[in-house]
Amino acid sequence: MIFTTVDFALFFALVFSLCWALRGQVTLWKWVMLGASWFFYGYWDWRFLGLLGASSVLNHYTAVGISRSENAHFRRGLLIVAVVLNLGSIAFFKYSEFFFDQVFWFGNTFGMVSDYNFWLDSKDSLSLIVLPVGISFFTFQALSYVFDVYRGKMKPADTLLDFSLYLAFFPQLVAGPIVRAIDLLSQVARPTIPQTLDVGRATFLILGGLFKKIVIANFLSERIVDPVFANPEFYGAWDSLFAIYGYAIQIYCDFSAYSDMAIGFCLLMGFHIPINFDAPYLADSIQKFWRRWHISLSSFLRDYLYIPLGGSRGKSEGMVARNLLITFLLGGLWHGAGWTFIAWGGLHGSYLMIERWGGKWLQARDIQWDGPLAAILRRVVVWHLVCLSWLFFRGQSFGEAMGMLRSLGDWQAPVELLSWSVVFVLVVGYLSQLMDGDRCEKIWDRFEKWHPVKQGFLTAVILIVILGLGPKGVAPFIYFQF
Repeated sequence: MIFTTVDFALFFALVFSLCWALRGQVTLWKWVMLGASWFFYGYWDWRFLGLLGASSVLNHYTAVGISRSENAHFRRGLLIVAVVLNLGSIAFFKYSEFFFDQVFWFGNTFGMVSDYNFWLDSKDSLSLIVLPVGISFFTFQALSYVFDVYRGKMKPADTLLDFSLYLAFFPQLVAGPIVRAIDLLSQVARPTIPQTLDVGRATFLILGGLFKKIVIANFLSERIVDPVFANPEFYGAWDSLFAIYGYAIQIYCDFSAYSDMAIGFCLLMGFHIPINFDAPYLADSIQKFWRRWHISLSSFLRDYLYIPLGGSRGKSEGMVARNLLITFLLGGLWHGAGWTFIAWGGLHGSYLMIERWGGKWLQARDIQWDGPLAAILRRVVVWHLVCLSWLFFRGQSFGEAMGMLRSLGDWQAPVELLSWSVVFVLVVGYLSQLMDGDRCEKIWDRFEKWHPVKQGFLTAVILIVILGLGPKGVAPFIYFQF
């Protein structure tokens, strides 16, 4: 079920009503919210509800076992079991086809294997392995729960029902943010009745998310990004350059829109979850970019992978570089089963290594690179380095990515798709970062003080404008694929 559909609007209206009508009956409320969340997930494909349920049982009882045991070896053994089974489920659904493709490609190259498509349907050649929506997100949430219980940062949930509701809570189930149990579990386990709701912020986030998704992301996708990336050989440098810029804005507006709307729906139901984006393209270093982009994933990789590997406290700069590269290669692989995703992660790991070494080199020579002009130049450099990496993230293959790079050399080719409307939407999309975080707090606070009738009228007008400006049809969110 997609946030931008009428189906979801009807679903949320019903769930919102039940959420507040049953708030005083905690156990019944939990069962109804869990049922609604499972319905939300099963609306796409009911067969994968078993996977979500199995993940709930496995991770809850593993955490309970870890918490109750005083045997260090047994606790570590349970942790290893949880990690293996959780990552094993992702590996099977997400990477098995990719793995066999590589194995049999290698075998065929040396004449050892001839038939390697045994997992394809014989009728239509489609893969028999279907990737469950949201598996990467709810699996990482489950792992963070087990790790935090193991480290003593939190106690396990009181009941399986509590943990199941946390893991399946529908606003952020299929595309994040990756909300840790330490931030959300206690809220759903012991729901309270707040004196006031943050309606102003929730409305701002939901309408802003709809605007970014429907008006900006979908427009750029249809007008320039998809056509150029599909056939880069047909376009020249100007179209290709702005298609790359367009994808950078598209993926930001698309993904941050889902996160913003998820946060907004949670607020309307009385729950608070952390922000996931904080104006990432305004960052003046790659390190700051990753503190602002997909914050829930970058902090997960930092806390559960980079720091355990040794982090920045490595015995040498080579060890720190290794830790960075491993973290980002695996971060790239998390996004998808393909060498282009690994290349994307490798690029960012390399950026961070070079940035770290460069900073130390400048510091050793007491060279200062401060001031307004230097800050602008740093932002321009970071923007273009990130855009370069998006080439491999968006490209279906290295051939497509390299085709885009080759087309950037043809500045004499006529402009086919680039127009003033595309440029305008790109600028608006870039400026939409100013809505991140609490930068617009005064606006939603003022909206909060209005009469409900005035609030409803303005909301309806804005919604009509958004729907009128957006292209026809409903495009799925990009991160549904991950």
